[in-house]
Amino acid sequence: MKTLTKNLLLGVFTILIIFSFNSCTKRNDFLPSTMTPAAAGYVKVKKDKNNNYVIKIRISNLAAVESLQQSKNTYVVWMETDKKTNENLGQVKSSNNLNVTFETVSSSKPVKIFITAEEDGSKEFPGNVVVLSTAGIEV
Repeated sequence: MKTLTKNLLLGVFTILIIFSFNSCTKRNDFLPSTMTPAAAGYVKVKKDKNNNYVIKIRISNLAAVESLQQSKNTYVVWMETDKKTNENLGQVKSSNNLNVTFETVSSSKPVKIFITAEEDGSKEFPGNVVVLSTAGIEV
């Protein structure tokens, strides 16, 4: 009986630890967009063991970039850092089912994540066609 109780308590303790680690990552929703009104999504950011920031993005109903009123070639994910600079995190492509996932790691602390429509995905500075943006980022 003591072994069963120990195993049960160990199992409950393990589950609580797993949930506590998962709940540390805060969800930062994208604001509603006039460019892609059906798009909805969020960003999750957490610090890893090396003090880098793991950035995960999920978006549903993101229209194909070619179908925007100002047709472009690609979507680019940008990060505004705590040092007030913008970093190009990479390109995302909306698939046939309009769902997008994106994940990257940065040594800079993000304060805002935004997505622009661009002609060229390797730009150093964001253009003016902002498709989605967070209000801010909680880590």
